[in-house]
Amino acid sequence: MTRTGLLGGSFNPAHRGHRGVSLAAIRALGLDDMWWLVSPGNPLKPKAGMAPLPQRLASARAMARRAPIRATDIETRLGTRYTADTLAKLVQRYPKRRFIWVMGADNLVQFHRWRDWRRIARTVPIAVIARPGYDGPAHAAHAMGWLRRFQRPACQARNWTEWSVPALVLLRFRPDPTSATQLRAADPSWHRRFRGAPAKPFAQE
Repeated sequence: MTRTGLLGGSFNPAHRGHRGVSLAAIRALGLDDMWWLVSPGNPLKPKAGMAPLPQRLASARAMARRAPIRATDIETRLGTRYTADTLAKLVQRYPKRRFIWVMGADNLVQFHRWRDWRRIARTVPIAVIARPGYDGPAHAAHAMGWLRRFQRPACQARNWTEWSVPALVLLRFRPDPTSATQLRAADPSWHRRFRGAPAKPFAQE
């Protein structure tokens, strides 16, 4: 089985923080690769200031170069909007892969607002990456009231393919202060650099 991490997000734009945390997660979880699922539109994020998907995808592919990271718009190709539906289709479509969902602690804080969040946890293991300022809120998160009983020790993170779901592991890496919000504020027209980037098909396996 190929061990694949899934990191979803707007990537508006992709930046070195995404890359750094992905490479750290690849090492900690013993992954073969990481897929960046560039969202066609996050229902929990405002549309204002959101660059077009082709430009966000192009920025993600540029940031993922020379790394075991594959940036994809596969949610658009699958016709899914919610993570629970995306995961169900990925598990079905790629039976030779084992997937683990990777997200930041800031997402854990609002995880209970995600559509069918318990179904997500019952579909694949979840790795939560610590982020500065979110330790307390993450541990006190509404979803943690249910997920805490399924938490696994970080020292066993590489054994995640052996876990029955639901399963949750909390990981801590050196934080990167890079912020997409700050990057957009510094360069509101960043997406213009990625206009006309060629589309690449996503390999079917």
